[in-house]
Amino acid sequence: MSRRTERVNDLLREQLSELIQREVKDPRVARGLVSITEVQVSPDLRHATVYVSHLGDSGEREEALRGLNAAAHFLHTELMHRLKMRSVPELLFRFDPSIERGARLASLISDVAGPGPGS
Repeated sequence: MSRRTERVNDLLREQLSELIQREVKDPRVARGLVSITEVQVSPDLRHATVYVSHLGDSGEREEALRGLNAAAHFLHTELMHRLKMRSVPELLFRFDPSIERGARLASLISDVAGPGPGS
């Protein structure tokens, strides 16, 4: 991955996080906690896959993804106004299970380790 692609990934992640938090009014997105974990831009900078985590149940997660994909055009337009880029990539939102997986593993490790020495 080129340095330019990495910079675009970071810039999009930062801007999208702010936009989702402050500008997206869709109630599907407001349920639970949505955070952007990673953005991967295609080499030609035309498409960006935005990976999001969501703390909540699986039904809320699916609704949040639908809400984010429905807001993709709005977010794209807002990014065009905010960024000084010749073209802004089209956005596709995907679920990133890594945070849930990490929390589940931490819980399993805690269960196996048992109570600590002061208990």
